[in-house]
Amino acid sequence: MKLWEKGIPTDKQIEHFTVGNDRELDLVLAKYDALGSIAHAKMLGQIGLLTDSETVALVLALEEIIAAVENGKFEIEDSFEDVHSKIEYLLTVKLGDAGKKIHTARSRNDQVLVDVNLYLKDVVKELKEQVKSLFDLLMELAEKHQNVLLPGYTHLQIAMPSSFGMWFSAYAETLIDDITMLNAALKIVDQNPLGSAAGYGSSFPIDRTFTTQELGFETLKFNSVAAQMSRGKSEKTVAFAMSSVAATLSKFSMDVCLYMSQNFDFITLPSHLTTGSSIMPHKKNPDVFELIRGKCNKIQALPYEITLITNNLPSGYHRDVQLLKEGLFPAIQNLKACLDIAIFAIKDIAVKEHILDDKKYDYLFTVDSLNEMVVAGIPFRDAYKAVAEQLENGTFQSPKETKHTHEGSINNLCLDAIKKKMSDSY
Repeated sequence: MKLWEKGIPTDKQIEHFTVGNDRELDLVLAKYDALGSIAHAKMLGQIGLLTDSETVALVLALEEIIAAVENGKFEIEDSFEDVHSKIEYLLTVKLGDAGKKIHTARSRNDQVLVDVNLYLKDVVKELKEQVKSLFDLLMELAEKHQNVLLPGYTHLQIAMPSSFGMWFSAYAETLIDDITMLNAALKIVDQNPLGSAAGYGSSFPIDRTFTTQELGFETLKFNSVAAQMSRGKSEKTVAFAMSSVAATLSKFSMDVCLYMSQNFDFITLPSHLTTGSSIMPHKKNPDVFELIRGKCNKIQALPYEITLITNNLPSGYHRDVQLLKEGLFPAIQNLKACLDIAIFAIKDIAVKEHILDDKKYDYLFTVDSLNEMVVAGIPFRDAYKAVAEQLENGTFQSPKETKHTHEGSINNLCLDAIKKKMSDSY
C-alpha cells in the first residue's frame, strides 16, 4: 500500500530501490507517527472536518497502535511503503471512512517532520540524562582521588604535575559544554512543523497552534517552507551535539588506553572489564574503551555525512532526505550504548598512588621551582635560566609538591563551582 497510489503499478526494481530499508528504520518512528496523528485527529475534530465520534474512534485506535509498538507487536510488512501507510491502513481497516479521513490537511512530508522532531526531542533528553549521570560519576571520582598526583603531559612528554582529581573533573567540566550543545539541538527540534503539509500549507482552516500545544512543542515552525527546510538541519544539529559528546568520550577512552599500558601504568581495570589474547596468556586488553573510541570517532563523521547529503538541495522536499535516517538512527543507538558502557566501566577504574615517586617524574616540578625563585625576587627569565642550568648539570632538586591556589589549579579544583555550572546548564 502506498499513500500516493493512483492505480498505476510501479516497477518492482524502482520500488525496491526507493523504499530501501525505510520500513526497518521507520519502526523507530511508529510511536511518534501515532502521536502526531492523535493531535492531528483532535485538531480536525476541533475545526469540524471530523465528527466527535470519528475523532474519539481515531484517538482510541491510535492509542492501541502505540500500545502495540511499546509491546513490540507492531510490524511494517513488505506490502507497505513506510510507517505512515501502515498506520493509515490499520485505521482504515478498523474504522472505515474515518480512517480514510486521517490524512486530510497533511502530507507525508509534514508527517515525517513531526515524527523526526518528536523522536529527536526524546533522544536529546535521554542523552542529556546519560551525560549527567556520567558527569556525576566523574565528579565523584574527582573528589575521591583529588589528592592523588598524576603526571601531566604536553606533546606526550612529561610536563607538569596533575592529579586524578584534575583528570576526572576535566572531563566532567567538558561534558557541560556537551550539554550546552544538546540544549541547542533541543531548541532546534522543539518546533512544530505539522500543518506545513507538502511544504506550502493547506487551504483547510487548520489550527496549528492547537497541534503545537497537543504535541508539547515549545513553538511553531510558522513558515511552511521553513518547516520543510528544517529537514536535514534538525538532524545535522542533533548530529553535531552527538559529535560533541562523542569527542569527549573518545578522548577519555584514549587516555584510559594509554594510562592502562605498562609504559604508563597509572590505572588498572578489573579482569571482568578486559579481554585476553588467543596466544598471549598475560594480556588484559581495554577493548571496551577501544570500541568506545572507534564508535565515537564514527559518530563524529555523521554531521559531515548529513551535510554532504543536504548541502546543495534547494527549498522544498527532496527524496534525498530519506537517507538521513540510515546514518542518524544507528548512530543514536551507538552513542547511547557508549555512554551506558562508559558509566558501567569507569566506576571500576582503580588509580595507582605514589606514581610520582619514580625519579623520571622529578622534572614535572621545574616550573614550581622557578616560580618559587620568582616569588623570592628573582626575575622570571633569570630563574628560568637558573633551573635550566641545574637540569643540565644534574643538580636540580625536585620539591615534589605543589602550592597552586588559583581557580581550577591542582590544589583548587573548584569542584563545587563545576557542579553548579552543570546545574545551571542542565
